[in-house]
Amino acid sequence: MEIKVLGPGCAKCKTTYNVIEKVIKENNLDVKLTKVDDIMEMVSYNIMTTPAVVVDEVVKMKGQVPTENDVKKLLGIG
Repeated sequence: MEIKVLGPGCAKCKTTYNVIEKVIKENNLDVKLTKVDDIMEMVSYNIMTTPAVVVDEVVKMKGQVPTENDVKKLLGIG
């Protein structure tokens, strides 16, 4: 599984990355987590608000910071 956090590096984007990273580590998941701050790459996902969370190339969330429970639901563990 691959998760991308799309955003320019704002506080919400960093928090989103950190929440997802924490859930991955706490649950010992085999997930590749990356940050995407390149505007052209973000545009290719057709998003207008950040942060956005992309799971296996599908946009799952945009414009909000997920809670740990939100992340667990996205990963199918909660």
